[in-house]
Amino acid sequence: MTDVRLVATQLITGLLSQQGSIASLLPDAQKQISERDTALLQQLCYGCTREFFRLDALAQHLLKKPFQSKDYDLYAVLLLGLYQLREMRIPEHAVVHETVELTRLLNKDWAKGLINAVLRRYQREAIALDQTLSQHSDAYHWNHPQWILDKLKHNWPEQWQSILVQNDIKGPLTLRVNKHLLSREDYLNKLSEDGITARAGTMCDQAIILDEPMDVHLLPGFDQGWCSVQDEVAQLSGYLLDAKADEQILDACAAPGGKLGQLLELLPEDTSVTALELSEARSQRIHANLQRLNFSHRCQLINGDAASQDWWDGTLYDRILLDAPCSGSGVIRRNPDIKLLRQNEDLLKLASLQLSILSNLWSLLKPGGTLLYATCSVFPQENERIIERFCKQQPEAIHQPLELSWGLARPLGQQFFPQLHSHDGFFYAKLIKSIDSGLSRS
Repeated sequence: MTDVRLVATQLITGLLSQQGSIASLLPDAQKQISERDTALLQQLCYGCTREFFRLDALAQHLLKKPFQSKDYDLYAVLLLGLYQLREMRIPEHAVVHETVELTRLLNKDWAKGLINAVLRRYQREAIALDQTLSQHSDAYHWNHPQWILDKLKHNWPEQWQSILVQNDIKGPLTLRVNKHLLSREDYLNKLSEDGITARAGTMCDQAIILDEPMDVHLLPGFDQGWCSVQDEVAQLSGYLLDAKADEQILDACAAPGGKLGQLLELLPEDTSVTALELSEARSQRIHANLQRLNFSHRCQLINGDAASQDWWDGTLYDRILLDAPCSGSGVIRRNPDIKLLRQNEDLLKLASLQLSILSNLWSLLKPGGTLLYATCSVFPQENERIIERFCKQQPEAIHQPLELSWGLARPLGQQFFPQLHSHDGFFYAKLIKSIDSGLSRS
């Protein structure tokens, strides 16, 4: 087995080199370590990434000159060392020793003295460094890249500070109870019997929020489909779409299948749903979720591009759920590497893709049908502005206000921001296709 800190170094190096996300790099990384080190690896990688912009500001301040790109691995070593000194309950002398030892494992013994000196200086000057950088570095104070700071300040002058703070606090583990098998009250009782403390959600009658995260496979009945992991605001999708048993229903961009599973839970046993997913690899996650819920026979899963009609058999849909590809800016607290991987210019590309998918799927919707547009983003460029542009292009699109008690009602759609011990950032907009649109083409 490989040293867990070395594996963490390799993963962070891959992240810095834009080789992938933590979620994509972690499976291979976990194969290199013992099972007992899995939790430590995750804590090191997610923790270091969550605190990246503070750690980066510290490292840049402490180093006389930055590392070259060929030494990203040494920079990862330094960041991991600083993270452990700041955030983990490990004796400081052990952190310094283990971190310096990584230079040997990387065959870069020449850096031992440098890493040792930087970490020991941080130990001596930690309080003063924190005060100095908090006052003079926005990146350190807010722990976000400058482009996100600027955009949030501009878009949400009253909410931007709260959004940034919540992005750095881990989101709770929220469950969705499978109503086909048992009620929420019954499942809360089963959790209590197992000594697991939890509370009912306030938005959806399927939602349960655990007081503490845990291995989901240790939850009663999880492997038998009694519950699924899904943020409470995402659970609104099934209720807002309001699909009926006798309708043609499409879940577009369906992976990993959380909203699809809920749709099937809310519909009668003899109702099926069509699911569309571009990525064959991500489709495997849909298959796994459907099998666990015993819903495979109720879903036609198609691999295809939601921005084209190559896959379409000509059937018009009564209801379409479009969970559009987006920046993920509303779920940074669950995927902190978004702060490193996303760039400002990505939003323009994503907006173009979102509008293209929305326009294509609209042509597959029956007159009088409903399309629910959803993203896990807090940027208006991906949300209300997309709906505004689309409605200008499609006069037959009727925006239907959601009239929810939660979130922020916008002229077009409903915006949600991440909340402590509650839901993630999200956006919904409901569009109805005018019945007259069918007459105008006949």
